[in-house]
Parts: sequence; structure tokens; C-alpha cells
Amino acid sequence: LLLDEATSALDNTSEGIVQEAIDNARKGRTCLTIAHRLTTIKNSEKIAVVKSGRVHEEGQHEDLLRQQGLYYKLQRATEQSHNQQ
Repeated sequence: LLLDEATSALDNTSEGIVQEAIDNARKGRTCLTIAHRLTTIKNSEKIAVVKSGRVHEEGQHEDLLRQQGLYYKLQRATEQSHNQQ
């Protein structure tokens, strides 16, 4: 299953509905998801953070947050953006 920005044009409510369907559809399958919205990849088994064409960090959501690297900074920026809306 290949998903390229599958929820990028959706509002938060619609994204949640579609994300739940995607989570169910990918069970037992290999799924490659390309996304800018971190909520889209949060539950992925493995997340690769790409910067300048190279894998900069990889791991699961919680592990990447603990590392406080680029993924952590992106997560914080996303949270701040949502808080301002």
C-alpha cells in the first residue's frame, strides 16, 4: 500500500476518519506513507525523517520524540501551530 500525502487536503475531522480507515487497511500489509502531517505517520511501525534527500532519523514516534531531534522539532512546531488556530 503506497500513500502519498493521502490526507493533506482534508480538515482535521475528515483526516481522522480517513486515517482510521487507512490504519485498518494497512494491517498485515507493507505500507509506505509519504506525509508532512505527523498525525498521518504517528502510528507507523517505523518512521524515517528525510532531510536533504537523506534519512536523518528513524524510529517509532515515541522514540523519535525522546531523541529531541528534527522529528521532535517538527512535532513541537505542529503543536504550536494548532494551538494558535
